[in-house]
Amino acid sequence: MIALRLVRLVEAHSDKIARDLLLKIQRSSRTRELHKVHESELLASSQELLEHLSEWLLTKTKNDVEVHYRAVGARLMRKAVPLADACWAVIITKEYLWDFLQKQGLMPSPIELYGEMELLCLLDHFFDRALCHLAEGYEQEQQKTPLPQPEPPKRRDFNLATFAP
Repeated sequence: MIALRLVRLVEAHSDKIARDLLLKIQRSSRTRELHKVHESELLASSQELLEHLSEWLLTKTKNDVEVHYRAVGARLMRKAVPLADACWAVIITKEYLWDFLQKQGLMPSPIELYGEMELLCLLDHFFDRALCHLAEGYEQEQQKTPLPQPEPPKRRDFNLATFAP
C-alpha cells in the first residue's frame, strides 16, 4: 500500500515535523491562547500522533479516536484555551502534514497518485473526526464546570435627605 509508505515517511520524520509544527502553531495568530498549555505537552502530543500515525489512521477504532480527542478537548477547556484556538491547532496540523507530503515530490505515476489520494482521504477523515470529538469533549467539560455567577448589584439605602435642596 503506497499510502502506508507515505505514512511511514511522516513517522520517520516525526521529531522534525513535530518541532516545526509547534513553531507554526506558536506563531499563528489563530492559536495565541495555546500558550496556556506547556510547550513540552504540545510537543509530546504532536510527537505521539506523528510517531504512531499509521496506528491512528489504520488500526485505531472510531471509539479510540473519540475517547482520545474528547479527553484532549476537556483538558484544553480546563486550561481555559478557547475552543477556536484548539480547532485551529488541529487544522494547522492537518495542513502542515499535507504540505510536508507535497514537498516530498510526490509521485508522478497513476498508481502512486492513487496512493497519495488514498492517504490524503485518510488524513482528512481522521482530522475531521478528531476536530469534532475535541469540540464535543470541550463542550462536555464546559457543561460540568459552573460558570461564574455575576455579583448582584450592591444595594444602596435610599436617603431622602441627600435630595433635599
